[in-house]
Amino acid sequence: MKIFESQAEFRLENGTVLPSLRVAYHTYGQLNADKSNVIWVCHALTASSDVADWWKGLVGADCLINPDRYFIVCANILGSCYGTTGPLSDDPRTGKPYYSSFPQVTIRDMVQSFILLRQHLGIDQIHLLMGGSMGGYQALEWAVMEKDVIGRLFLIATSPSESAWGVAVHTAQRLAIEADHTWQHRSPDAGAKGLKAARAIGMLTYRNYGTFQDKQTDPDPEKIDDFKASSYINYQGDKLVKRFNAYSYWLLTKAMDSHHLGRGRGGDLIQVLRSITQPTLIIGIRSDILCPLDEQQFMADHIPNTHFFEIDSAYGHDGFIIEAAQISRFLGGWLKD
Repeated sequence: MKIFESQAEFRLENGTVLPSLRVAYHTYGQLNADKSNVIWVCHALTASSDVADWWKGLVGADCLINPDRYFIVCANILGSCYGTTGPLSDDPRTGKPYYSSFPQVTIRDMVQSFILLRQHLGIDQIHLLMGGSMGGYQALEWAVMEKDVIGRLFLIATSPSESAWGVAVHTAQRLAIEADHTWQHRSPDAGAKGLKAARAIGMLTYRNYGTFQDKQTDPDPEKIDDFKASSYINYQGDKLVKRFNAYSYWLLTKAMDSHHLGRGRGGDLIQVLRSITQPTLIIGIRSDILCPLDEQQFMADHIPNTHFFEIDSAYGHDGFIIEAAQISRFLGGWLKD
């Protein structure tokens, strides 16, 4: 992991100013002589900048997005807990962690931090900008904000604005965090039990009915407690609590809720989508109940230069990080064309 630090003030979309900015990022491969081989990956809610770790089979050695050919960049998002400035960072004005005093951020704020990093790295053109889920939100915003910098766009399991369904899911997750009696204690462990419950809610939308029936049904009809599905949900919650933070989770779901490409641009989502002229590949997952196919079809109908494919997956929304072979087939063919 590398760190970019800016001592200049960083103004957020809501007008709040951070005294300084720190961005954690990973790079893989080498920038070629004419700087034409950059692939920038935007990550989702609880991921880190180590894209080769969480997008296995798609990014890395012997994969389609290969560091032997491309200069691959992934930056940790603003407000996260994996190295970029966020609630666990020290506030330079007090010398103590921000915790609950960290200001609300938006997807556009995240992209502004990426732009500063891009400039720091001397990157003038991004050959391919790609992201899934919340990462797709960032990629869409960036494609609008820097039209002349982004060459191609790959989006999967994502949307041009947060749906009412998504806002409702996130609100339920934040209510779970807020119900934890430790929430807003000035501690990195504040809200940990609430975070576990929030992850449980999330898992119901990342997967689907069929997946749980297939993988988590107990074979013993006499059982009355300690079900496989319960163990699975508890396991996933505990796993997230060990690696993530409730303050960041709460904050980043708020950022997702505010996602709307039309905000400040006349409010017309269709007109903004029509302004995205980059060649674009969109993939939707048929079993995804969090970002259903309708959302990707809507983008495909209105982004002018688009190829749209649907893939089958038993894994619902999580299929965007699991179905690397299918994604590689469509993405590879599109890049060749």
